[in-house]
Amino acid sequence: MTEADVAVVGGGVVGMTTALTLQRRGARVTVLTADDPADTVSTVAAAVWYPSHTEDDPRVLRWARDTHDELRRQAADGVPGVVDRPTRMWLRHPYTGPPWWADACGDLTVEPAQPPYTALLRFTAPSVEMTHYLGWLRQRLEEGGGRIARRAVGTLAEAYDVAPVVVNAPGLAAGRLAADPAVHPARGHIVLVANPGLTVSVRDEDDPAGITYVHPRRHDVVLGGTYAEGVGHTRPDPREAAAIRRRCVALVPQLAGAQVLGERIGLRPARHGGPRVEVDPADGRLVHAYGHGGAGVTLSWGCAAEVADLALSV
Repeated sequence: MTEADVAVVGGGVVGMTTALTLQRRGARVTVLTADDPADTVSTVAAAVWYPSHTEDDPRVLRWARDTHDELRRQAADGVPGVVDRPTRMWLRHPYTGPPWWADACGDLTVEPAQPPYTALLRFTAPSVEMTHYLGWLRQRLEEGGGRIARRAVGTLAEAYDVAPVVVNAPGLAAGRLAADPAVHPARGHIVLVANPGLTVSVRDEDDPAGITYVHPRRHDVVLGGTYAEGVGHTRPDPREAAAIRRRCVALVPQLAGAQVLGERIGLRPARHGGPRVEVDPADGRLVHAYGHGGAGVTLSWGCAAEVADLALSV
């Protein structure tokens, strides 16, 4: 007899939200993960709601909207690490109308701007401090009877020893486990500095020198960043870190002189063609949920609901 109804392979934010969603619907769930959830790449994420590097896809829009709603409810309920954050997004390209994802956040407004900018978007974006949040997800799962097993999975077939239905949500490892050549790393580099009193997130994704964002948290500020597709190493790069800091100080001058607390480098689990969320055509007991890239937090709860629907129907 198997120990669970569903085995979720992967302990990052997509795997954990899927596991908790399944459990809330009555399933017995075991998460199989090579690393503790606190040590996954999800911990490195700036983790601010924004459908970064995603396509104009009705399914992605639905996931983003549902996740935005859920994270705002969690912020109101005091879930650890979740805060509603006012956001300003500066545009440099010609403004031709609201972005495709505007409906997902519900409160976007547009203002004219002075060169080099063309417009300023204002909206509310939930922000998540992942160390606290992943701990909360784990606690809720275990309190409900779910189990987290530290186990590296060599093949997806091994997960059937645990449960008759398997959800494949291992992030970058999906490229190997699902034999999917579309999966690739997108290296992300952020710098952490002491918070001089900032409360507003600011973005300039059109900066010709590189994507630039400033995301305040309780005790620090996340400065970013990079999105280097196909780069699969996490070696430090002092020149890159210095360039990130220069761009962020130019965007938010209050950061000048802020003490550097550290830096983080992680590999986003990107996929050409966007996230893969479907029942495997060759194995009706296997549901895939990977390829979210840098939008794992942004799509997590909406995607988890769809994955749970698929897993509980097979």
